[in-house]
Amino acid sequence: MASHVLEKFQCFVLLLWLQLASQEKMVAASRQIAKPGCQDTCEDVSIPYPFGISDGCFIEEAFEIKCNNSMNPLKPMSGGLNVLNISIFAGEMTAEVYIANDCSDNRERYEARANLRKFTFSETKNKFIAIGCNTLALFFLRSDLSIGTGCSSFCNKVDDTINGSCSGIGCCEIAVPSGLSAYAATVDIVNRSTSLSFNPCSYSFLVEDSSFKFSSSYLKDFKSSGTETLPAVVDWTIGNETCDAVVNSMSYACGPNSACINSTIPGYRCKCLKGYEGNPYLNDIDECHDNPCKGKGSGSTCINTMGSYNCSCKYGYRSQFNDDGTFEYCLLPESKLNKIVVGGCLGLSLLLGTCFGLYWAYRKRKHMKLKEELYKQNGGLFLDRLLKEREEDTETSTDSSGGKKGRSIVTIYTEKELSKATNNYHDSRILGLGVGVLLLGDQGIDYRQVISTQGGFGTVYKGTLSNGEVVAIKKTKVIDRKQNEQFINEIVVLSQINHRNVVQLLGCCLKSTVPLLVYEYVTNGTLSQHLHDRENRPESVLLMWEDRLRIAADVAGSLAYLHAEAIIPIIHRDVKSCNILLDSDYKAKVSDFGASRLIPIDQTELNTLVQGTLEYLDPEYHLSDQLTQKSDVYSFGVLLAELLTGNKAALT
Repeated sequence: MASHVLEKFQCFVLLLWLQLASQEKMVAASRQIAKPGCQDTCEDVSIPYPFGISDGCFIEEAFEIKCNNSMNPLKPMSGGLNVLNISIFAGEMTAEVYIANDCSDNRERYEARANLRKFTFSETKNKFIAIGCNTLALFFLRSDLSIGTGCSSFCNKVDDTINGSCSGIGCCEIAVPSGLSAYAATVDIVNRSTSLSFNPCSYSFLVEDSSFKFSSSYLKDFKSSGTETLPAVVDWTIGNETCDAVVNSMSYACGPNSACINSTIPGYRCKCLKGYEGNPYLNDIDECHDNPCKGKGSGSTCINTMGSYNCSCKYGYRSQFNDDGTFEYCLLPESKLNKIVVGGCLGLSLLLGTCFGLYWAYRKRKHMKLKEELYKQNGGLFLDRLLKEREEDTETSTDSSGGKKGRSIVTIYTEKELSKATNNYHDSRILGLGVGVLLLGDQGIDYRQVISTQGGFGTVYKGTLSNGEVVAIKKTKVIDRKQNEQFINEIVVLSQINHRNVVQLLGCCLKSTVPLLVYEYVTNGTLSQHLHDRENRPESVLLMWEDRLRIAADVAGSLAYLHAEAIIPIIHRDVKSCNILLDSDYKAKVSDFGASRLIPIDQTELNTLVQGTLEYLDPEYHLSDQLTQKSDVYSFGVLLAELLTGNKAALT
């Protein structure tokens, strides 16, 4: 049973192969470009009618193509020029033309000539070009050198020239006149006594505009890479008369399903009418235009041939033949094997599609679950709770004051966007603007201050977002719940601040391995660096007295805003020179609100764990654990003394 099925399958494959081979031959015949029985290629160049290689295969003498058997490889030639391509639709032929040259070492000098007889060089697609310094190129429009034009180019060194430019410096160019069928090109070195080692020879040539772009390297030796010829575009037409003059004459060359087109040069060309395709110069009718095979079954198709047509069957149908072997009908196969193959393919496709869909859904769900876990791990729930409390306090503030003074919550960025902005957090992007913090507990001092250029709870990187905006991105060092709460607290505090002397929080990312904060970028470092770190920052400018007064006023204004004008009053709790950033105009911006606290509307002080930098810490707050706005004022006083004296704050 299995062997019987295998034999039927082999027969089916063989029949299908013979049918496809037959269709391929029919399609090739329908695309015939030369006259029947005529050679249609010379080496790898197609030779369409009205051109031809042997007698009877071309329309007139000017269209004869000589396939030069003496050359290896074979080269088709027309008018003494090698033919590269012939287009019957554009009425163009691309041919190789020679290059004229003259060298300062008195090597043999060459002129370049061409004579197309009937055809003309395209005035829109060709240019005459000369290359060289101290160069005069002449372009004669007749082979007898009686009429001509030209251009000149000069330069003293390679650096004078511009790649891609032929404006007269090392390279010049002129347009090709209309109706040019013959020309002679010459080139002369104007001053041979001035020997230029970088430009021993000068060149001139006709060339297809799109095939040539000037390069300064051509001055050394344009022919060093074997360049002896260049392509040029030739326009060709049939005869010398217009369509009206020849359409009813015996010499009319267009086929019965073709239209005549007048040309800008003497003569005409042909194109296929709408619905027809092929060579418009061959007297062939597209018999498949009205599909004479439509009565041969739904699977039948028509293939046009020279002077006739053939009916064939589409893929998946089988041919029914008459007793004499002629084609009769197309039938859809009823073989069970076909049904099994088709059903199996459909089932396999459905199975693969289902598996891919389930896998994609699993990966997406897993990714979303991971992002949610990171959001919780990085303090997202804590952020939600604080924002809810803030909304309640904001409503209370709005009811009592009649208006809001804060701003909307920050932008949420993706981890991928911030990683790209910092070149994957490369060390060269570290700004060193973070600060350390001391936590003072009941049992003494828990020193967590990090004495480095990086922050105690994170590192600050310079980043450039996709819209070109430069920002500062703060990233925690390790995953730690207490540190994450510092970050979340900073988000909540800064999201409701809108003051020119407070660094602006632009956004955050919590669905990442560690939480990330995005700030506006402040360009000039910290006040501490300008006052005390001049050895490590030699670029720092010594702050003038006016600058110090302005900085003090800016910080005072920002603290007044935080204490009295914000929707919910804010105590910074860590005012010090390390947390004062300076912009390019030495204007101050208060930063690092990780230790800050919001004061409910009905309270003036808070009981909280003592936190801050010891040198700036309010002694009364240290002893009582009672945090008030006076604690910030005390720290600001230490900062003023630091500005006045230029000395670091120190314990006594």
